[in-house]
Amino acid sequence: MLFRRRARMLRWLVCGRLGPVWMWKALLLFVAIAFAGQLLGVIFNKSSVQPAARSIFSSPDAQGPSLGSCQPHTHIMFLKTHKTASSTVLNMLYRFGEERNLRFALPLGYQLGYPLPFNAHRVKGYRGPRAIEFHIMGNHMRFNKPEVEKVMPADTFYFSIIRDPVALAESSFAYYKEVAPAFRKAKGLGDFADDPRKYYDPRLRNNHYARNLLWFDFGLDHNANFSVTLAQRGEAMIYQAFKLILVSEYFDQSMILLRHALCWPLDAVVSFSLNARQQRPSSIAGMTGSWMGKAAAVAGVGVRAGRSQAKTPPNLSLTEEQREKLRQWNALDWYLYKAFNRTFWKEIDRFGHAQMEQEVALLRMRRDDLARVCLRDGGKPVEAHRIRDKNIRPFQSGLVKILGYELQPGLDNTTRTACLRMIRPEIQYKDVLDVKQFPRAQLVQAQPGQQGQVMIAAGSSFVRQDSSRTGGERLVGGEVGGRTAEEGERDWDRSRLIKNNQTLIRVQEKGRLR
Repeated sequence: MLFRRRARMLRWLVCGRLGPVWMWKALLLFVAIAFAGQLLGVIFNKSSVQPAARSIFSSPDAQGPSLGSCQPHTHIMFLKTHKTASSTVLNMLYRFGEERNLRFALPLGYQLGYPLPFNAHRVKGYRGPRAIEFHIMGNHMRFNKPEVEKVMPADTFYFSIIRDPVALAESSFAYYKEVAPAFRKAKGLGDFADDPRKYYDPRLRNNHYARNLLWFDFGLDHNANFSVTLAQRGEAMIYQAFKLILVSEYFDQSMILLRHALCWPLDAVVSFSLNARQQRPSSIAGMTGSWMGKAAAVAGVGVRAGRSQAKTPPNLSLTEEQREKLRQWNALDWYLYKAFNRTFWKEIDRFGHAQMEQEVALLRMRRDDLARVCLRDGGKPVEAHRIRDKNIRPFQSGLVKILGYELQPGLDNTTRTACLRMIRPEIQYKDVLDVKQFPRAQLVQAQPGQQGQVMIAAGSSFVRQDSSRTGGERLVGGEVGGRTAEEGERDWDRSRLIKNNQTLIRVQEKGRLR
């Protein structure tokens, strides 16, 4: 009885004073739902908002084995010799300098006055000896140390790279057949090797590509008759001027020596091969709008205007006898190669063969790791027209295809920036650095009626940029005529290239190097 009375009193209090029971049930249910939602939200946030993944370029492997307490060299002069993997080396210098905001001794165009001996006034922004601190110099030049010393600081580290003259001749013939008169006349490299003097005239411009090209790039007389005394003098001059001479055939070992000499991290000398040619040349290719076309403009070599014609691929086959004849023809280069190949292996002896093998293995492993992260299709080089991003397509030679790379999609910003630097072709990279270093460079306006187009002075050539298209740049300077993309040529997406490379316009006033 007492229990029932108390129960009625409790119901009266709850229902009358504190509200009905259903309201309390609803309130409890609402609180339970809110708590569950908050709990789930915390769990969801913890699982979805993860810290940003660290880029592969910031991993400890990027530094490589310890170099002790040395400080990185930032005053560097690289003599960029021809057809020696020098474009890959220049890319390393570009990357290192850009990452650290160093100042480059850039050319007015794309070469530092080549093939004339270097003059300090060929450097863009040069104002006299020591007026401006330049950190890195590395574009093509014919070496002239007194003039280089006007630009670069006294503590500059000088280095260069060489290659077996026979392999160099094969590459030169493929690249410069339409530029060097001696090569142009020969049916194939073997024919040239059998009787070089039949085709070679030292008085003709650009024939320096056809004989002792290394000797020429080092600033020496490439047409001089060979003698041991002369060769030894050249060797001594180079040995005195340069602290390190790398060898293209031993590129990875060269990079380890360079890393220790410059006190650089491992990633600074890890690279992907740039400016490499396809081993099976294309039978249809054009000069204009290519690096070869720009070289031709700088050299003043004319190219026929109009549609490009099918051309026979260069015949590079050689017998052993013909290879020996090329060594004799390039006797000064052959002497240099043998001499500095010996000094190179002496450097490795001092370094230690066991340590060299270990560090080369680390370098190759790191290259493979970066290729997997950075490059599409496992890092296999592809033809330029298959590269989706037109800004990283390499310029093309006349008779061979220059290969490039595609970036892996979905990279974070930090990784993508670092990967892009590693694959950006030489000419485009120079343009990027030029814009950063000279942001107020004046543009030469196009003629009236050419809307959306500007002309940018580039040494002895002009590059036309069309802002209304994404097709990029086109060369129109000097005596170089134009061409239209070959009918039937297709882009990576199978679209025709006919609108990506319009016929170039002949310029009335010839550009002049200053």
